Amino acid sequence: MIQPRHFLWRTEGKVGVITLNRPERKNPLTFESYAELRDLFRQMESEKEIRSLVLTGAGGNFCSGGDVHEIIAPLTRMGSDELLEFTRMTGDVVKAMRRCPQPVIAAVEGVCAGAGAILAMASDLRYAAPSASVAFLFVRVGLAGCDMGACAILPRIVGQGRAAELLYTGRSMGAEEGFAWGFFNQVCDPVLAKALDMATALAEGPTAAHARLMQSRDFRRAYEAFAAKQKPRFQGD
Repeated sequence: MIQPRHFLWRTEGKVGVITLNRPERKNPLTFESYAELRDLFRQMESEKEIRSLVLTGAGGNFCSGGDVHEIIAPLTRMGSDELLEFTRMTGDVVKAMRRCPQPVIAAVEGVCAGAGAILAMASDLRYAAPSASVAFLFVRVGLAGCDMGACAILPRIVGQGRAAELLYTGRSMGAEEGFAWGFFNQVCDPVLAKALDMATALAEGPTAAHARLMQSRDFRRAYEAFAAKQKPRFQGD
């Protein structure tokens, strides 16, 4: 396993927990944290012990997006080749999340904006604290709302019209509205505890079935347990 320096990583049993940890700035991303997130999610493709992932932020906020001073300012001075390289790297984070075989669960509190909203969007399940506020605010800083795959993924979650409104306006969406629109699976407090409970339940389930279906041994175990009128004990293979 890599040992990231720009966010926190811990394991709880079969669950890996990623915590964005710059609470004094509402957990913004840097060039380095983008790259480390990409690399960690890529590594999950060959990780056998971790069966599910939780993504959250420290200090009552999820993620405020790209750091204004450490990312936005340097971007304004870059040429086209450097900008293209950066854009590809941010897109690679989303690709790595979507290719990651473990379910990714976002536990969202407070600010969830820009690239932070994308990280939540790219997760498989999203739980919100009552304080959660999501904004795909790219247009409000002169960028395209399609950034990091938003045009492809967000309409599948909330529908075409609602996604268009969020991306065209960059407005904030609160927790209850996000739940009503299907962006959040549930609004709960404490949200991290709910996300960890779900991650643990998924990790203890037939995790191989999320990919290989009937080729897994857990499929056979489920049948044998049913025939014996017992609860199946899945092992994830």
